[in-house]
Amino acid sequence: MNYSDFERIVFNNIEDFDSVHIFECGQVFRWLPNGNSYIGVCGSYAARVSYEDGMLVIEASGGDREFWSNYFDLETDYSEIKEAIIKNEPKIRAATEYGCGIRILNQDLFETIISFIISQNNNIPRIRKNIESLCERYGEPITEIDGRIIYAFPTPETLANANVDDLAALKLGYRSAYIKESSREFMQDGCPKCREDLIKMHGIGPKVANCIMLFGLGDVAAFPVDTWVRHIMNDMYGFSESDAKGMMEFAHEKFGDYAGYAQQYLFYYYREKGK
Repeated sequence: MNYSDFERIVFNNIEDFDSVHIFECGQVFRWLPNGNSYIGVCGSYAARVSYEDGMLVIEASGGDREFWSNYFDLETDYSEIKEAIIKNEPKIRAATEYGCGIRILNQDLFETIISFIISQNNNIPRIRKNIESLCERYGEPITEIDGRIIYAFPTPETLANANVDDLAALKLGYRSAYIKESSREFMQDGCPKCREDLIKMHGIGPKVANCIMLFGLGDVAAFPVDTWVRHIMNDMYGFSESDAKGMMEFAHEKFGDYAGYAQQYLFYYYREKGK
C-alpha cells in the first residue's frame, strides 16, 4: 500500500492547529516528521497529516471524517480556551502564543497507559524507540510505507500474555513487569475511569496517572507535574520543586478546568526555549 491507496480527508478553515506543536509537545509518541507532514499511527490506522493555511489534510489507511475530527479535537475552540487562560493568568500569554497550535489529542486509553508507563525516567527519543519496538514485536502490521512496515499498537490481551523476559529484551527494563501486569489488570478490571483506578494499577504513580487522565481520559483539568513542570512552577511562582501537591492545587485554583491546557502550553514553551 502507498499513499495513493489511502483515503484523503480534508478539513478547511481549521484554526489554532500546528502539527509540530501537537506532535512534539510530549503527549504522543508515534508520529514522526516527514518533510512538511507527519507520518504516524492512531489505533489501527496509519496516516500522513499535513496542515497549511487553515487546511488540514489527512491521508489515512482507515477511519472516517468523524474519527479524525475527534482525534484532533477539531470541535473545540482553542482560541476561547487561550483567552480564558490569559484572562486568569496574564503571565502565560507568551507560552500560549509560542505553542498556539497545540491541541490535546483524544487518544486510545490502553495505548496511553502503556506509553506513559514507558515514559517514566525516560527521554522522548528513547520512549519512541521503546514503543516502536513493542509494536513491531507484538502489534499487527497495518501497511507498508516507503519500505517500512507500520504496526498497530498491541492489544491488552497480547501484552498481558507476553513473557517478561521477552519484553525486557526490548530494552524496557523494569517497565517490562509493569507493562505485563497493567495489561492483565486492564483485561481483568476493565477500563479505568478515574485517577484512583489508575493509581491501583502496577507501574502508575501520581504523575503518570495525571498524564493518563489528561491524554487518555480527556480530563483537561488534570495537571501532570514532571521535572519540567517542577522547574516551571519554581521559576514562575517560587514553588519548591518538591512541592508537587502545592503546584497542582495552585494550578487548579489559577486555571480551573483548563489546567491541562495550561500545562501543555507551559511545558512546550519552556522545553523548546530551553528556559
